[in-house]
Amino acid sequence: MENDFENELIIRDFLARQRTNLANQRTLLSYIRTSLYFLVSGTALFEVDNLWHIRDLGYVSFGLSILFVLIGFVSYFQVRTKLKRGNYHKM
Repeated sequence: MENDFENELIIRDFLARQRTNLANQRTLLSYIRTSLYFLVSGTALFEVDNLWHIRDLGYVSFGLSILFVLIGFVSYFQVRTKLKRGNYHKM
């Protein structure tokens, strides 16, 4: 009886790690999606010819796009290494 409980606990832990891994990948994809939104909006702001001061917002949008991609990849690899080591309780 107790041996069955330990096997079930191991399966639960395995599935929990798989869910955490998938959530980590999903979070990376959302960072990339947000970055692409800023990239597209920055490109659109550069195409506005009548308002010259809008170009500054385009530069800010491009900067935020790069920043979001970097934050997403750093976060993804940090969580991935913690999961591989097995100390994912301290996230």
